[in-house]
Amino acid sequence: MADLIKHDAPVLVIGLGRFGAATAGQLDRLGREVLVVDTSELLVQKWSERVTHAVQADARNIDALRQIGAEDFSIAVCATGASVEASVLIVANLVDLNIPQIWAKAISTSHGKILERIGANHVIYPEAEAGERVAHLVSGRMLDFIEFDDDFALVKMYPPKPIRGLNLIDSGVRSKHRVTVVGVKSPGKPFTYATAETVVSNHDLIIVSGTEGDIEKFAALGT
Repeated sequence: MADLIKHDAPVLVIGLGRFGAATAGQLDRLGREVLVVDTSELLVQKWSERVTHAVQADARNIDALRQIGAEDFSIAVCATGASVEASVLIVANLVDLNIPQIWAKAISTSHGKILERIGANHVIYPEAEAGERVAHLVSGRMLDFIEFDDDFALVKMYPPKPIRGLNLIDSGVRSKHRVTVVGVKSPGKPFTYATAETVVSNHDLIIVSGTEGDIEKFAALGT
């Protein structure tokens, strides 16, 4: 069912805290139709001119969700996390309304497991994920860090000194360090895909992929 959802389908966002507001705002910038729901009249008024629709309602009440047409949406985001009870009630209501794709914010592993068990398709841990990302950024030469499933990561960083001035074959990036340089950005130029013959200079930025552990070791090779 979720596979049949249109890429530009309208999105229902419940909760206008930091996470919900950021999600709704970015969806709007991407041109998506968004309905935001919150119990705060002040927040709803604030966002009424920023997104397609903003409604004051209590999403813990399934009848309130029906009245605003929530069951017509194929994608919903439960961005409420401060109250575990409220989050669980809201996700349960979304499940009962047969919304095909439900994203939900969790504040702990146990909270996330409950949300998954009652029917959330995707559980997000924004605080934990942000903390892990910051830890990687402050501990090395990384400028940006994105971790995927199965311990795979994509990182923007300055090239370690041992690989500078050499092409990617001679420097042994993959054979010695078990990471792959995906792209290179020279000053004043856009990122380009790296090849075996690409030579990395002192002033370049590189995009590197590999396991988290291998990238950490690669980044620690020194300047």
